[in-house]
Amino acid sequence: MPFGHGDKPGNHQGIVAYAAGVEYCTVADILAVARERNEDPFVIVLDGILDPHNLGSIIRSAECVGAHGVIIGKRRSASVTSSTVKASAGATEHIKIARVVNIGAAIDELKRAKLWVAGADMKGNPMDKQGLNGPLALVIGGEGEGLSKLVSEKCDFLVAIPQYGKIGSLNAGVAAAVLMFEKKRQDTQEPDTQGQE
Repeated sequence: MPFGHGDKPGNHQGIVAYAAGVEYCTVADILAVARERNEDPFVIVLDGILDPHNLGSIIRSAECVGAHGVIIGKRRSASVTSSTVKASAGATEHIKIARVVNIGAAIDELKRAKLWVAGADMKGNPMDKQGLNGPLALVIGGEGEGLSKLVSEKCDFLVAIPQYGKIGSLNAGVAAAVLMFEKKRQDTQEPDTQGQE
């Protein structure tokens, strides 16, 4: 493949490396990782993330917090490109990534596996007042439109990041990281009632 084909070469500093493309897995493979670690499943679901840099940033944060995998759609979604890999700082090599035809069906599969499904939405409950501990799928919507209506309706509850400035919204990658680390913070504290204030 010619250098830069399908992706902007960016600042390569005169170095080119050949690497195999990411090997996508299934939702079941992600859940199996949690079982192997004897941990409550923690899965990140992305609904319409189009920017490969945001995708890479979210994958990096997911790996840092110990999430078991990331689910992306085949349509209305960025795929894992060299830009994504670079933005992930190599995290794509250390976390399972499932690419699914239907995000709604993937959420249904997670629910059957007894995960609560939390959607990131500014109209949701403040994250520090919402139980996020235990088995959880955290759904992050697209950069401009947020969660699609169908996906939002499939969520068990919505969660928001309190904001105090004038802008009113965070970059999708930053918002995802804040919510992931809040979930891990809650996991280290006393058990809460899942899905309730």
